[in-house]
Amino acid sequence: MSKHVDYHLFSSHREESIQKLGSKTLRNVLRDMLLIRQFEIRAKSAYQQGKVGGFFHSYIGQEAIQTAAVLAMGKNNWYTTTYRCHGLALLLGATPDELMAELYGKITGNAKGRGGSMHFFLDRMLGGFAIVGSHVPVATGAGFSLKYKNMKDQVSICFLGDGAVAQGAFHEALNLASLWDLPCMYVIENNKWGMGTAAEKAISVAPIAEKKAPGYSMDGYTFDGMDFFHCYEGFQALFEQVKKTSRPVLIEVLTERFEGHSISDPGLYRTKEELEEAKKRDPIVALQNILLEKNFIRQEEIDQYQKDVKNIILQSMEFAEKSPWPDPIELEEGVLKEP
Repeated sequence: MSKHVDYHLFSSHREESIQKLGSKTLRNVLRDMLLIRQFEIRAKSAYQQGKVGGFFHSYIGQEAIQTAAVLAMGKNNWYTTTYRCHGLALLLGATPDELMAELYGKITGNAKGRGGSMHFFLDRMLGGFAIVGSHVPVATGAGFSLKYKNMKDQVSICFLGDGAVAQGAFHEALNLASLWDLPCMYVIENNKWGMGTAAEKAISVAPIAEKKAPGYSMDGYTFDGMDFFHCYEGFQALFEQVKKTSRPVLIEVLTERFEGHSISDPGLYRTKEELEEAKKRDPIVALQNILLEKNFIRQEEIDQYQKDVKNIILQSMEFAEKSPWPDPIELEEGVLKEP
């Protein structure tokens, strides 16, 4: 049965969460979000200078979602995501050096320069995937593996965009997950736009998760993706639910992206006024204000955080610049070949 989760259901416990997490943890959360933001800003600049090939999709504006998810559920799960994979990779332990080098196509990169912006991989991150919806069956397979091995302390977490909901792979994967009682959490990061088409013009129902989930005998939930605490409490609660029941859930997280679909997209399908209105809900600014109000941090400390992460990312760009290019003779290494 689908359940409507009002935005205030989880956020009404914000004070409790603030006290539970405490100053040190929340300062680290802020620093993580600032690091993601700075990585995206500097990488965007590198892309515009022609240093990054292929496509580049920015996570600016959506940082609260995956930061909250990893904090709430831990790194010891299977994670799968879209081509907006930079933030999740950083949160799961990838270094800015290896990620920036991958963007630059260098041999020191996360995928040895072969994957580029859309294809990061880690031990617990099954990839960034460029084909819309293609990773949803992969995440479902990870859930099957967990159930087959009776690993009840872990779940498979799949981040997808609103555009993936219209793909056949999404429906087939959720159908199997429900049939087989797989411990999967499907998280739709609805930033309101596909490439240039508004979500309401591409998806036939809203709210998406609450309306789609009953078709697969799943519970459906809606989070406010611009509120770190709302996401944190929601992910924490559903993580425990999925581990206990081994039943999949479908979550829609309403958010905003402050850039175009990709950096080459001027975003002419929305007005400047709409974009500025969205930026008023910046999740990083919102968290900063709460920490300041609680006297958990001082403005000069925030300023120092910003300088620190900027230096880290600038150093990663220098690392990428100085790193060697892959040798073409090694291009086919690691590729499965027919005998």
